[in-house]
Amino acid sequence: MSDSTIELKGSGFTLSVLHLQSSNVAETCQALADKIKQAPQFFKMAPIVINIEKLDGAIIDFTELKQKLADLDVVPVGISGATDKQKSVIKAAGLACLNEAKSPTNKQSSDGPTQVRYERVEVPVEVKVPSYTPSKILRQNLRSGQQIYAKDSDLVIIGMVSNGAEVIADGSIHIYGQLRGRAIAGASGDESARIFCHKLEAELVSINGNYWTSEQLQDSVWGKAGYITLDGDSLSATELEI
Repeated sequence: MSDSTIELKGSGFTLSVLHLQSSNVAETCQALADKIKQAPQFFKMAPIVINIEKLDGAIIDFTELKQKLADLDVVPVGISGATDKQKSVIKAAGLACLNEAKSPTNKQSSDGPTQVRYERVEVPVEVKVPSYTPSKILRQNLRSGQQIYAKDSDLVIIGMVSNGAEVIADGSIHIYGQLRGRAIAGASGDESARIFCHKLEAELVSINGNYWTSEQLQDSVWGKAGYITLDGDSLSATELEI
């Protein structure tokens, strides 16, 4: 029989990564639940990777963790940063062990038991070297549920990004209209990426894994033309005079 009906390839995806600082599953899931409350639609049924590197080889109840994450309506894709001893327990719980591709300059804070970041998580089947491509330009409004990704380039949207829509770019994002959904720039680790828009009312903005929700944006350039930059591990918003 021919197997031309399927094609198996390795690929890379930008996913949320949950960094565990504590082996207490209940404490971790409560901290994640608090973060989900900041942007519930963003996290609903979102795939998430759990990084356990900072547990120093401690064994936790991965079956309980898997169930509690499902109860929070997030989808655990697998575990990264595991030791050989932990991997056998992880597999017994029905979770995958993943390899993580990180920028060597990527910094992580330790200001709480739970951190959620955007990072590159890759399946090591086929390795491709990224190459820069011209900016991806769209002349349209994006509706709720739509997602646009500009791989290895900037993304330019001539129109508005509605609530529930998501735009992602490995480079910078330029929106010539209203941003009400989510914008994720520097998705593959570019700390110099920027987010520009004519009217900033976003659910979430993120650069290289560091993000702000609408609550933080309302204290800066909410409802105005502005741009978002990253300085170290901190985002900043500046008003544009246009």
